[in-house]
Amino acid sequence: MSSILTNNGAMVALQTLKSVNSSLSETTSAISTGKKVADAKQNAAVWAISKTMESDVNGFKSVKESLSLGESTVAVARNATETVTDLLGQMKERIVAAQGDNVDRTKLQAEVNDLRDQIGSVVGAAQFNGLNLVDGSTASTDVLSSLDRDSSGNVTASSITVTGANLSTGGYSAKDIFSSSGGTPSGNGDTVALSLDAAGGTDQITIAGAASPADDFAAGDKIEIRLGDQTASYTVSADDIGVGINTDEMVAAGLKNSVDNLGIAGMQVDYDPTAAAGQLTFTNNGTADMTVTGSFQNAGSGALANLAAIDVSTAGGATAALGSIEGLITTTIDAAAAFGTVESRIETQNDFVSKLSDSLTSGIGGMVDADMEETSARLQALQVQQQLATQSLSIANQAPQQLLSLFR
Repeated sequence: MSSILTNNGAMVALQTLKSVNSSLSETTSAISTGKKVADAKQNAAVWAISKTMESDVNGFKSVKESLSLGESTVAVARNATETVTDLLGQMKERIVAAQGDNVDRTKLQAEVNDLRDQIGSVVGAAQFNGLNLVDGSTASTDVLSSLDRDSSGNVTASSITVTGANLSTGGYSAKDIFSSSGGTPSGNGDTVALSLDAAGGTDQITIAGAASPADDFAAGDKIEIRLGDQTASYTVSADDIGVGINTDEMVAAGLKNSVDNLGIAGMQVDYDPTAAAGQLTFTNNGTADMTVTGSFQNAGSGALANLAAIDVSTAGGATAALGSIEGLITTTIDAAAAFGTVESRIETQNDFVSKLSDSLTSGIGGMVDADMEETSARLQALQVQQQLATQSLSIANQAPQQLLSLFR
């Protein structure tokens, strides 16, 4: 049936042309923007996911900056502690030299003082962007390490905590807390050293911090006993003060427990507060001679504050200094190792975040980027279809003209 009012062929051809033009418009947009999903109208779900991931990638840029800053800060602290360890090793050489009799202890003490001053300079200068992790001014700092998104879309920030070290040489005041029957206290009695022969060598260290009000212990004071290459310690707490018994008794009991926990073969520590308050008796039942040293550190003072008490100008002071320097070297080695560990962790996290950002960027591209080879081929096909659709519409519009021949 033919009609001059309704041209079905033209309608079909027109709809086809409109569809081709719409597809051609989308393809042209993909070529110009490089994206197959450029806005929420094209694919709302994919567009929303891609925008969320893009915001995460932008956030990780800040995370990488934070990690780089943190890594540099920790690297400065690690280098400083390694340098201090080397300087303490040089100081130990002078202390060992002072153990002999025919030496110039005055010159050795001058060298020790110079090394102590150099250590103070290193610790004071070990800052990055104003943050010093080794002078005791910073207990800990958090380095932003990640943004974590859970399945519900909630985002939380993760951090790597860097613990500072107090390697300051300041803040120390000597306290007359140590005495011994056979050992030789140095300075004001803030260090002491014993030499215990194998197979029964014995000697005592007496803790007498409450001898006078000026020598009373304070909460946070730390007392260490070093036996060979192992260290036992006790830190005075607020509960140890004013409990009805002398604080030195609490310290002596705490040190005995700490020494016992080391489990040193052949080392026997006895404490009887009723017979001699604060007195620890050390007996070496082992097969090798043992050196026992004690050192005191004020609350809030730096870990190297005891450097101020090292005095090799006398034979007794040199003996006590040998025990003290070992503990100080161990402290700085531990600090350097801790900084090295956390620096390695930050470096690993920085590499991971960089790779994660690249992976997210690739994922976003896979969802929204246009396949340019496919798009180019599609463009050519649509252009051909557009020409054919236009021709078809032209032919369909000429059909009613053929009806005129029926009326001639």
